Amino acid sequence: MKTSSFYNKFTLEKVIALLFFLGVFFIPFSSFEGLSFLGEFKKEASFFFFIIVFFLLLIAVFFSQKIRIPFKNPLFSLLLIILLWFFISTLLNTHNIIHYNFKYTSGVNRFIRQYAVLILSSVILLVSYYNVMSRYTNSEIFNKIRKVFLASLLVVFTYGFFEILIVKFNINALRSTLLLFDYFPFTNVYIDPNGERISSVTYEPPALATYLLTISGWMFSYIITEKGVKRFIPSLMILILALFSGSRAGLVIIGAQVLVFLLLLYKNKKNHQLLLRLATGFAFITLIIGIIKGPEIVNYLKEKITSFKINDNNHAVSNKSRFGIQYALFQVFLDNPVSGVGYGQQTYEMIKNLPPWSTYNNWEFKIKYLNPEHPNFPPGYNLFIRILAETGIVGFVLFTNWILYILYTCFRLFKLKNQDSIFAMVLLISMIGFIMNWFKMDTIRVFGFWINFALLLILTRNIKFKIDKK
Repeated sequence: MKTSSFYNKFTLEKVIALLFFLGVFFIPFSSFEGLSFLGEFKKEASFFFFIIVFFLLLIAVFFSQKIRIPFKNPLFSLLLIILLWFFISTLLNTHNIIHYNFKYTSGVNRFIRQYAVLILSSVILLVSYYNVMSRYTNSEIFNKIRKVFLASLLVVFTYGFFEILIVKFNINALRSTLLLFDYFPFTNVYIDPNGERISSVTYEPPALATYLLTISGWMFSYIITEKGVKRFIPSLMILILALFSGSRAGLVIIGAQVLVFLLLLYKNKKNHQLLLRLATGFAFITLIIGIIKGPEIVNYLKEKITSFKINDNNHAVSNKSRFGIQYALFQVFLDNPVSGVGYGQQTYEMIKNLPPWSTYNNWEFKIKYLNPEHPNFPPGYNLFIRILAETGIVGFVLFTNWILYILYTCFRLFKLKNQDSIFAMVLLISMIGFIMNWFKMDTIRVFGFWINFALLLILTRNIKFKIDKK
């Protein structure tokens, strides 16, 4: 009887681990139609695996397997305080929320949906990640996650490479080859008819950029841990996809991550020779490309740098929508500075504060954002301004302090220069990418962030936060 119980427990653990790593692998896959009843998670392939992992962990309790929750970790404790304040700020605005209604959705209904997504991401799934990964040593989980990300990148790059040849170089004979990806799970092939941007297995170019910044630090680490030319290949794949994705913010963020990586290399004298080789190689490649494609590259970079104007021919509509909504949300904060308007309630007050220049001659507001028949609410385009508007200065201070605490912890762990230094470096680069990305998107539903946060909780599980004394 005991042997059978042990066998069932052991088998269940293996199934849970397999499903978790499959979820990590499928993080970028979002181009399929999805399941509408899942709301914000409808197009997230990895969610299907992660939620099953959670339920299997509950079943594992019957085999005397405890669910570990890092209550003693101050990083997790501060997160719980933030979640509590988000709930309290909503209660303080109940008198207004009960009267809200937009796109046939009440304020109460909107709060329940948004807070459910928040709790799913930051508690339920986070605890699931933590329980699966904490059963490995730091070295084991680092290598396993990195291998899964690399395997995922190989598929994403293969699709993206064919897409680049078709979209950018007009090799239409490859269309039938690319269509074979329709048989790959959670993937519907889409080719930009305008021939401008690629999205690979994701549903849009910005989503591809988000995936790339999620794994960039992990791929950069191969440069340190591996030998030979092959160690540079994962990083090159990241840079190629970022360049051809056409995501302006994605290019800036991944460029910043590259810079942080180089600075962290410089902090360790053992890496100075490697840094010199990287600089020499980069200068040589830049020189060759500059000679061959100099004028085209200059024009491309100029177009990207100047594409944030509201009178730009190609980006005027999206820029007016983005800046107009951000302006309106800041006005909402100024009117409700302490507790905001309640979590998930940004849209109800934002639409009252939209500046005329943002809606004038802007089809996005007419057809999507202000159209009661269009189901999607307008995005906030900036998580920090959203938190200011919805939870006030209190929520903003709590959230930003938590973010700074995360960065500080990653950096201090990196400075310890032990066997986990590369692990800490990867987490720091990743966290910087996520934080920068939140200046252009307003959702906290980012699987990569919570997986990296769970890894940080694991990395700090035995140090009792004495790293500040080093």
